[in-house]
Amino acid sequence: MSLDSPVSRRLLSDEVYDRLRDSIVRGELVPGEKVKDGELAERLGLSRTPVREALSRLADIGLVEAKPGVYTRITTLNRRDVEKTLAVLRSLDQLAIETAVPVMTDQDLHHMREANRDFERAVAANDTTAALAADDRFHAVPIAAADNPVLSRIVDQLHPQIHRILFRKFSTLLGGRNTIEHHDQLIDVCAGGDARAAAELSGQHWSALGGHINQLFDTNQFAETATT
Repeated sequence: MSLDSPVSRRLLSDEVYDRLRDSIVRGELVPGEKVKDGELAERLGLSRTPVREALSRLADIGLVEAKPGVYTRITTLNRRDVEKTLAVLRSLDQLAIETAVPVMTDQDLHHMREANRDFERAVAANDTTAALAADDRFHAVPIAAADNPVLSRIVDQLHPQIHRILFRKFSTLLGGRNTIEHHDQLIDVCAGGDARAAAELSGQHWSALGGHINQLFDTNQFAETATT
């Protein structure tokens, strides 16, 4: 949903947070862009309070940075920071997979297959938003099966930071076909019950993802950083 669409009164602060987060992920609010709570509140048709609350939450997860009395701006995209975030997500995903495989059900595997088919259709249709949503659903299955609230909470906190990178990756279709094939391979290994092999395969996927993201940095795909 566009940042400029009217905001409902239900769960106002949460909806503002979701709207701003998604606008950062999509690049509607670009890295380095300075934002003002008053201007955002006017665009959303709200008072400043829920906008300030949302910006504070976005700062907590690293999408916004602020220097009191000087600026509030969208966090810039930094290769080193992205690599560090990927390293953590890789470890967390491997932990989730290794923990989940022994307790995965046929229904879990079915949900993963469904999510990957949705991902495949989204890639074919060049629908970046749908591709990202399907990828999230795919990886959410083993995370839920692992039944580790701490792991889930940390992954949820880190996801928005990497989503704006993945959004660009999927929008260029860079590695889209490889991702589909990897998902299918991972499902097969999970179905076979080999938790260690599944975790290793997941780690290989995250390494390949890091390579694709480095290509985006190498080709200046993130060069539209705001200068004002």
